[in-house]
Amino acid sequence: MAEIRLQDLWKRYGADVMAVRGINLDIEHNEFVALVGPSGCGKTTTLRMIAGLEDITGGQIQVGDRVVNDVPPRDRDIAMVFQNYALYPHMSVYGNMSFGLRLRKTDKAEIDRRVMSAAEILNIGELLERRPGQLSGGQRQRVAMGRAIVRDPQVFLFDEPLSNLDAKLRVQMRTEIKKIHQRVKTTVVYVTHDQVEAMTLADRIVVMNHGVIEQVGSPDEMYNNPQTRFVASFIGSPAMNFIDCGIEQTGAGLAIRLSDQVALGVPTDRTDRYAPYVGKDMIFGIRPEHLTEHRPHAEETTQDLQIQVEVLEPMGMDTMVFFDIDGTEVCGRSEPRSVSDVGEAMTLSVNMDRMHLIDPSTDMVV
Repeated sequence: MAEIRLQDLWKRYGADVMAVRGINLDIEHNEFVALVGPSGCGKTTTLRMIAGLEDITGGQIQVGDRVVNDVPPRDRDIAMVFQNYALYPHMSVYGNMSFGLRLRKTDKAEIDRRVMSAAEILNIGELLERRPGQLSGGQRQRVAMGRAIVRDPQVFLFDEPLSNLDAKLRVQMRTEIKKIHQRVKTTVVYVTHDQVEAMTLADRIVVMNHGVIEQVGSPDEMYNNPQTRFVASFIGSPAMNFIDCGIEQTGAGLAIRLSDQVALGVPTDRTDRYAPYVGKDMIFGIRPEHLTEHRPHAEETTQDLQIQVEVLEPMGMDTMVFFDIDGTEVCGRSEPRSVSDVGEAMTLSVNMDRMHLIDPSTDMVV
């Protein structure tokens, strides 16, 4: 079994820089977990501590049934795929993939079996005699993954493996990595700054910020139920809109006051939850895909919003509609044939069942 347990894990550089601040995380056997967050959040440092490439300042790392704090990287039964491929240019693809096994004095027949099996999984069998300089970026990344697969490790670690590829190839390689994980059932920890990669690949996502874990959950949980403003802003593309607001009592219940002209009724099932915040300054969060072209509705959770179009961004299937609410730029997502021209009025439908109310004093979603 290849569970990973991080217990009160710390990493300090010098006297002043605290890269990782007492994180706790359990990763199950065969689980695909993505660590995401902005540059400097501690995700790569965490990965390198699991690999043994960084000493830990405090805490404990357990892989399977072993505490590996003092175990050298080569003895942790972990394979790592780096951002820069790290292939030997003078060796063939076969030589690169088999190099680690040859160092371990693995039997030649077993080396050949493992390399051929990995080449079949990765669809690079015809490339085995080529050298890295004769390969495309995507092919090089496959070779780097093959070098990890042939080791048959307990854990795969990926450090932003797709960041050097162009956009189209990144999409293709995401699909390939997902297929490989389905075939090679191994625990995977995957570091990326790209939340789309995390959402499409991972069983669970770990969002990190300033060396701490903000939230852990499935892609669906992260998207629909963010616990903090940071997670709400980081997960989802385009990003969530945030608008300063107030909560006020109305005859029918509660309303979100966005400006002197704009107020939106709070769904009945949220009245009790939001009642303690009446009269306080709050933040209204709504994703662009929940601000759409006007649709006939009867339910209270969908409400109309009158806007004036300021900018349009055609995206093919959708058009992004930008407008202003009390000095804040807001983005909606509309069916292209339903949008008004720039400078004209337009009615949007707001799905209030998908709104988020954030307390600015804590940045927590209430």
